[in-house]
Parts: sequence; structure tokens; C-alpha cells
Amino acid sequence: MKNFPIVCVGGSAGGLDAYIRLLQNLPSNMGVAIVIVNHITIMPTQLHEVLPRFTAMPVELITERLRVKPDHVFIIPANRDLHVSDGAFLLKPISKPRGWPDVITVFLRSLTNCWDGKLIAVIVSGYDGDGAAALCGIKEVGGITIAQKLSTANQPDMPQSAIASGCIDFVLSPEDIAREIAHIARGEVGPRQ
Repeated sequence: MKNFPIVCVGGSAGGLDAYIRLLQNLPSNMGVAIVIVNHITIMPTQLHEVLPRFTAMPVELITERLRVKPDHVFIIPANRDLHVSDGAFLLKPISKPRGWPDVITVFLRSLTNCWDGKLIAVIVSGYDGDGAAALCGIKEVGGITIAQKLSTANQPDMPQSAIASGCIDFVLSPEDIAREIAHIARGEVGPRQ
């Protein structure tokens, strides 16, 4: 079963605040997989220890060939590129070891090519513009793209770059992003009042 939605939440500096606010407002039984791609390369991530306090979903640090499952939160490990193949995660050496990493872009492109279910790409607080280059590709395969509202982001560079790509469907606060994901997961389409 690989046709459930994947939500990729990409962020870095200031992202923790956005992840917490998003997870606190996200129902735990929507049938979607949440993948948090935090582009911090030098430090081991602590997100899998911090975030379980804010969601009823299991939170797992991604290991090689871990199966993608709905109603789980998955965390990218530091200093790895993340790919998906045959319903499982693949970890590869980081392809851009110098300068700003592009782990969000790499994972979104892998999803575009290798995932049958609905795709939702969310770009939240962070420096640089990781993820922006893959957003038009997500839209081309029928996915939905969301950027964090700049006034709610601790570090607006990443959502700003996402918006500048011209391929963003919604610009929302983390709480409203959670509502939008729930709405999409329930299969409701069309404008809402």
C-alpha cells in the first residue's frame, strides 16, 4: 500500500517552533505520513526525542529501508540525503557537503519520481532556499505546496524562497497548515470559506 499521502515538512533555523505548532494541531489518524526534513548537517538531530511530546503519532528517526507508514512522523537523520523507493526510505551520503545543504530539494524530487500517493510539500522557517527548486515539480505531479506565512516564521528566508518559486498553493501559519493538511487528507477539494 503506497497510495497514502506523504507530507514533507522542510525547515531549518526556527523550524522547531513550526514543527511543534503544526503537530499540535494535526489529527493523529488522518492516514498520512509526515516526514520532517530538517536541513541541519553538522549536529545530530534531537527532533525524535523532542517532538513525541506534541503528537500522539509515533515519531521515528529514519533508518535505512524503514517502511513509510501512515499516521507516523519520520525525522531525517543529520548529514544524509533522503530518498524513497518501493515504499521505503533510503539514506545516501549527502550530495552537497559544502555550502547550504539541499536535502529538502533532494527528497522532494525523489517523492516526485517514486511515490504514487498524494504529495504535500510544506516549507517552514529556515535560512537559504532549500526545497524551492523542487516545488514546481511537486505541482506538476498533482501535489500541493504550502509555505509558512512569513510573519509567523522565526527565519523567513526558506518560505520566502518557496513563495518566489511561483509554485506555492497556500501561504499559511503552522496552525492553518495543519488544518489544510487535514482537509486534503480527507479528500476535500475546492475553495473554502
